[in-house]
Amino acid sequence: MSDPATASTAPAYTPHAFDARGIARRFRHSAIFGALGALEPGEAMRFVNDHDPLPLLDQLRNRFGDHLDIVYRRREPGAIVIDFVIKA
Repeated sequence: MSDPATASTAPAYTPHAFDARGIARRFRHSAIFGALGALEPGEAMRFVNDHDPLPLLDQLRNRFGDHLDIVYRRREPGAIVIDFVIKA
């Protein structure tokens, strides 16, 4: 996971928006896995949610391993923004 101190710098990628708040909870993880699976190396998904998805992050690390960077852009109660960056 990237250092939150570096999250304020401009990313070297253009993230695709993914607002999880508009997706029914029971479909969220499947939708996220599908969206990330569709990305090519060097692409990113900007994930927006109302809570910090710690169990999801563990699942993503297990599934994608070193091929995924997790970069918090905003981490406040009720306002979470994370860039998921696909690496080669």
